[in-house]
Amino acid sequence: MKRWSMKSRWPCPSERFDISAWQPGASLLEPNMPLVNLPTGAALHYDDMRPGSDQQPVILIHGMLGAARDHLGHVMDWLHKQGLSVIGLTLRGYGESQPKPRDFPDNFYRRDADDLLAFMDALSIERADLIGYSDGGEVCLIAAGLAPKRIASCIAIGAVGNFSPDLRAQFQRMYPGDWITDEEKAAHGIDDAARFTGEWLRAMTRMIDGGGDVSLSLAPNITCPLIIMLGEKDKLNPRRNGERFIAAAPNGRLAMFPGGHAVHDGQREAFYQMTLAHLRAAAGK
Repeated sequence: MKRWSMKSRWPCPSERFDISAWQPGASLLEPNMPLVNLPTGAALHYDDMRPGSDQQPVILIHGMLGAARDHLGHVMDWLHKQGLSVIGLTLRGYGESQPKPRDFPDNFYRRDADDLLAFMDALSIERADLIGYSDGGEVCLIAAGLAPKRIASCIAIGAVGNFSPDLRAQFQRMYPGDWITDEEKAAHGIDDAARFTGEWLRAMTRMIDGGGDVSLSLAPNITCPLIIMLGEKDKLNPRRNGERFIAAAPNGRLAMFPGGHAVHDGQREAFYQMTLAHLRAAAGK
């Protein structure tokens, strides 16, 4: 979980798409962006870039203080151009997804994974490939461990499934949230940054105090091809934690990249090629 400034936001679903609504850095591809109500209590907003066929989709999930297009828009567009069926899912409490404000109970990662699987049920998606960034990567790892038959492949960017005690000081720097921009507060309905970051810090501290297991205990269940992608300079997700997870996952590997947390941004071409090869191999192509 690291602060990332908001990127150009897609026009909201109620806007007519025209060139005046487009901003530099946004895509000219126009996805369908509906909202689906789930039995978990969430209403999730998603970018639907499926071709209208029964092709197995790639579901992409963003990180903290983001939305699907904010954090992964260029990846979604690139995969779509490769002929893949793409869905960008926005987690509860972020962007247009509900309820707001986003809260952080001790099990918030598991709750998000339950939302993801319920979302797949709601759209009658039997199997999917998952790509998650930061918090979204943690969610994908949990979902792959909870429902291994439903996940065809998984990529977790800047996520390691376990937090060691030495990360406590890094997490404490997130509070009281004076780094959160006004734009981010408005986009995600945050009226009290101290409360937002305080709830997050309390949940993360309790995870560490409980042994640091986010999805490490589920790693042996993950039978699909898995890549954990980390930046060499990512202070929140050290290599040793990634190695610990991969050692427990039957079909996983660790890929290290130069740079920091968002390797899909900093090492774009290398990320694209590795991701496409991974998806093709998982599909037997």
